[in-house]
Amino acid sequence: MTDVKLPFLAQGVEKATITYWHRDVGDSIKEGEDLVELATDKATFNLPSPVSGILKEVKASDGEEVRVGQIIAKIE
Repeated sequence: MTDVKLPFLAQGVEKATITYWHRDVGDSIKEGEDLVELATDKATFNLPSPVSGILKEVKASDGEEVRVGQIIAKIE
């Protein structure tokens, strides 16, 4: 099982808001495909999946604020 964490974004940016999940729990995903859309004060961007597998758990909902290093999903 792989933990998907919010990565370092930019100097001085410590958090982001989940705006949209591109996959639902149970969906398959390939490494590099868009997993989730995030927004910061400065930009909106897509976070790609770090691995191929099945999205097993989403730990942050749309509209939720997450911090750098926080686990936001699990892929098996």
